[in-house]
This record gives sequence, structure tokens and C-alpha cells, in this order.
Amino acid sequence: MIWLVPLIPLGAGTALWCASRRLHRGGLGAAAVAGLIATLVLAARVGSSQASGEFRWGAGLELTLEAGGLSLVMALLVPLIAAPIVGYAAYHEPERGLHRLIGLLTAFVGAMELLVLAGDLLTLLIGWELVGALSWALIGFEWREVAAVQAAAQAFVPTRFGDLGLFLAAGAAFGSGGSMRFDALASMTGGRRDVLAVGILLAAVAKSGQLPFSPWLFSAMAGPTPVSALLHSATMVAAGAYALARLQPALAGAAWFGPVVIAIGLGTALAGGAVALVQDHGKRMLAASTSAQYGLMFVAIGAGFPGAAGAHLVTQAFFKALLFLAFGVAMQAAGTGDIRAMRLGRALPATAALALVGSLALAAVPPLGGAWSKGAIVAAASEHGPLLGIGVALAGALSAAYATRLHLLAFGRGERQRSAQPTRPEIVAIGVLAAGTIGLSVLWLPGNAARVARISGGRVPEESLALFATGIAATVAGYLVGRALARKPIAVPALYADWLGIPAASQLLIANPTLALARVLADFDGRVVDAGVGAAARVGGGAARLLARRDTLNLDAAVMALGSGGHALARFWGRADDRIVDGAVEWVAAAAGAGGRLARRLQTGMTHQYLLGIAVGIAALIVLARVWR
Repeated sequence: MIWLVPLIPLGAGTALWCASRRLHRGGLGAAAVAGLIATLVLAARVGSSQASGEFRWGAGLELTLEAGGLSLVMALLVPLIAAPIVGYAAYHEPERGLHRLIGLLTAFVGAMELLVLAGDLLTLLIGWELVGALSWALIGFEWREVAAVQAAAQAFVPTRFGDLGLFLAAGAAFGSGGSMRFDALASMTGGRRDVLAVGILLAAVAKSGQLPFSPWLFSAMAGPTPVSALLHSATMVAAGAYALARLQPALAGAAWFGPVVIAIGLGTALAGGAVALVQDHGKRMLAASTSAQYGLMFVAIGAGFPGAAGAHLVTQAFFKALLFLAFGVAMQAAGTGDIRAMRLGRALPATAALALVGSLALAAVPPLGGAWSKGAIVAAASEHGPLLGIGVALAGALSAAYATRLHLLAFGRGERQRSAQPTRPEIVAIGVLAAGTIGLSVLWLPGNAARVARISGGRVPEESLALFATGIAATVAGYLVGRALARKPIAVPALYADWLGIPAASQLLIANPTLALARVLADFDGRVVDAGVGAAARVGGGAARLLARRDTLNLDAAVMALGSGGHALARFWGRADDRIVDGAVEWVAAAAGAGGRLARRLQTGMTHQYLLGIAVGIAALIVLARVWR
């Protein structure tokens, strides 16, 4: 039964894509949501029985699915977040290509379910590749627009490069013990364990948009708003942090693993927060925020608390999907994504109120679940070292700052204006995510750290009162900074806003040298390699002409001589035919004529002559008989 969890949405997505064009928005959305709810119910059922499944491929290869711990949490989270997003997409997006969009979104959930339920690196790799391929199709959904296709490629190439790490890790695991199962990875030692850790870390960093791969998240914003919401909440970007948290016990044996993961996560959390703070396009601000939030999860994983990272992954999925959908409504009403031209609080009061829930959770305002999970990460970092705790608190302050700025500019109180209003299904979808964000406030109940650790299978630290106060102070400081920037923005260099110049540096240090090398090699190919080929061709042509002349002089001479001999022989046989053969024929003919004339003389008609001839003949026979005797 566990195999049906990914197969149901994969099959439903294919069927919806191929569905009749007569299926209207409501029917299309209802069918997709029903398939996702069925996936959710089935995941809960297999999780309650700790189900697992194996498919033996052969030659030591097998595909394994397991539902338990963090994998079960993710298997429930993915369809739970996807259902309202898909329902929102059915009413928010235009009719053109809607069947394809809904089908891709639903199938994307199936690929992600295969990824999170994987019990071995081979199954994880298959799900990983499916997620990457479908995300490329979703980001480039508007394939008629050149910019969308280019953005899809810009998002696909960096993550595809990171995927090579997962291939490397799978090869190292299989070469080490002939098995790629997760429960066998802990037994790896030495260099192969380091190769395993490097490969998985590379794949996770690229997938979750960590430095230096963060800029691809901006390219992913070319997709429709529901695509951005799903990718940045519980699916593709979450895959990297999930894989790292799931495999942290097996990877922690490498001494360098924890410090490197912490450095990457903290650097991305601070850089992502600084970049988000100066963005004027709401979707780009949320994209940078996603990178920063997953950076905090990396810090928790590196510090040895994957349970805290898993808790923040869940809370972030709800409030990030909520903010993306709410901002999609604001973009449709304002006709632009520039938050400086919005202030739609009076025009969209219901949307603004629901978006406020997501903004407060992003800013880590208690008692919302986002504040609890972020506090757990601060506690994990502080347990590892006080300086790391301060760095995480600073990243939290940046979160509060850009969350405040986003909400005040996009949903602040502005002039009352007539704007396109969201449909009821859109408001319901946003409301469901807001209710989930509020519902996660139960994490503040006493003793929940131990419960979360037990459910996720990873450590979760208890936040002290001093750390709680530090978090509140960071949130208040961030709010003040965000409010000040909403009132009076500051001018920053374009390179700073574009991920601190990373894309420009990549262009300068990687792309341009690579293209220059390609031009040099092309020139070398044209001048040297092609010249050599041309010279060889000319030599070959000369040799062919020389052989042709020798052929004319030798072979043709022989043929001519043979022909002359044939003609001479023919003339000889012609003369022989005239003199010998024809002469013999003429002699035979003359002899036959003479014999005929002699025979006619014997035909006289006189009987006595005939009797005489008979008597002479009989006498001759008698004589001959006596002679031969």
C-alpha cells in the first residue's frame, strides 16, 4: 500500500493533464484536491502501521519506501500544503494551460512523496530527479515567453549540478558495502564516508538554495504564483534540508561535516536576510527569505539538532505558502509585483488580515509556531556556542525586519481604491494555510520539545528564558528596522540586491572564462585541427590522382593489349572458319549430292535388274560370313 502514496498523485496528475477541455475550473480543482486528500489519508494510514515496501530491481539494487519519523511527517506535510495551493491555482490562474498546470502540480506532489518516503539512496535519487524535472517544467510553464524558458534553465542548471553529488554519494555507498539503504550508511568509515557526506551536502546545498547556489531562487520566480508557493514551502527547496536532516546521524561521523554545514547555513541566513530586506518585488523578497529560513535549518542540523530543523521546516511550509498566495492576490489587484505601489490593506482587507498571520509567523512573534521553531534553532545554536547563537538571533532580527517591510508596503493602510477582488476559493485556500499557521501554536505547550523529538526522530533543545528574551528583543529590533525602511527606503547598489553580486561574480569568474576558453578551443580547432584535416585531405587527393594516372598507364594498357589479342584471335578464327569449317561442310554436301545421283541410276523400273541386284547382295553376304568365320 505504501507505493500508492506517490503513485496516486503521479497518476492523478497525468490524468488531469490529459483531461477533457470541457472540465471547468471547479471540477478540475476539485478532482486535484480530492487526489491530494486521498494521498494524505493513505500516508496517514501507512504511517500508523509503520509500513514499508521493497522492490528488488536486480544485481543488488532495490527500491525501498519507509514511513516513520521525519519521513512520515514530510509525507503528511506535502499533500497537506499542496491541497490548498492547487485549489487556489484552479481559480487564480488563467484558463489557458490550466489543465497542464494542475496536472504538473499534482504530479509534482507524487515525485516529492517518493523522495521523502525513500529508504535508500537509489529511491531518493529517482525522486530527486523527478522533482528536478517537474520543477523545470513548472518554472518554465509559460514556455511561449523566452524569459520564462531562460529562467527555467537558470534554475535547473545549478540544481542539476548539485544532483551530481547525490550520484557520487550513491556510488560511494554501493561501492562500500553493496547496499544503498539508509540504515547501512552509518557503517561507512574513512574516505568513502567523506565522499558520501560531500555528495549529499552538495546536493542539499544546491536544492535548498544555499550559498553559493542561492540566486537560482530568483529565477524560479518566473513561474506562476502557485508554483512558487509549492516549491518554496514543502517540496523542492525543502528536499535539501530534509535529506540532510534525515541522514544527519550517518553523516555526523565526518569531523568536518558539522562545522561546514553550520558555516553554510549561517552565511546563507544572514546573506538571505540582508538581500530580502532591500527587495522591492514581493516574490523576490519571499524567495530570499526562503533561502534564509533554510539556512537556519542547516545551522540546526550542523549543530546536531535535526529535530529542530524538522520543526522549522513544518512551520515555514505553512507561513511561506500563505504569504506567497496572499501576495499573488495583491499582485493581481495592483497589476504589479512592486510592493512600493501597493498598500492594499483597505482594498483587500480579508487578504491583508490573513497575510498578517504569515508575516507574524515569519517575524517569529509568539505564540505562533514559527516563533517556537525559530527559538529551538536559537537554542540549538547557543548550545553549540554563544557566538553562533548571536548570529542566529541576528538572522532572526533580519527576518522580522523584512517581514515587517513586506507587510507594511504590500498590505498597509493606503488610499481606498477599486481593485480586482479574490474569489472565494482563493480566500478559503489562504485561510486554510493561516489556520494551520495558527494551529501550530500548540508547539508552545509544555513538554512539546520532547514530543517533537520523538516524532521527528531528532534532538530538539529546550529554549531557556534568557534565550526567549533574546528572541523577543531581536524581533522587536527587526520590526523597528523594517518599519523605518518601509517609510524611507534606502538606495543600495544593484549588485547588492542581486544576491550580493554572486551572479555577477559567477559570470565574471566562471561563465566568461568558460566561454573564452570555448572560443580559444574553437579557434584552435579551426586553425590547427581543421588545418591538419585539410592537409590530410589534400595529401589523400594527390595520392588518389597519382594512383589514377598509374591506373591509366598500367591497367588501361593491359586492357588494350587484351582487347587487341582478342581481335587478332577473332580474325584467325574467322579465316579458319572460311577455309576449314565451311570447306568441310561444302565437301560433305557435294558427296551427298553425288551419292544421290548414283542412287537414282539404280531406279530403272525393270524387275530382272532388281532380282539380279538382290542375288548379288546375297552372294556378297555369304562370302563375308565365310571370311569372318
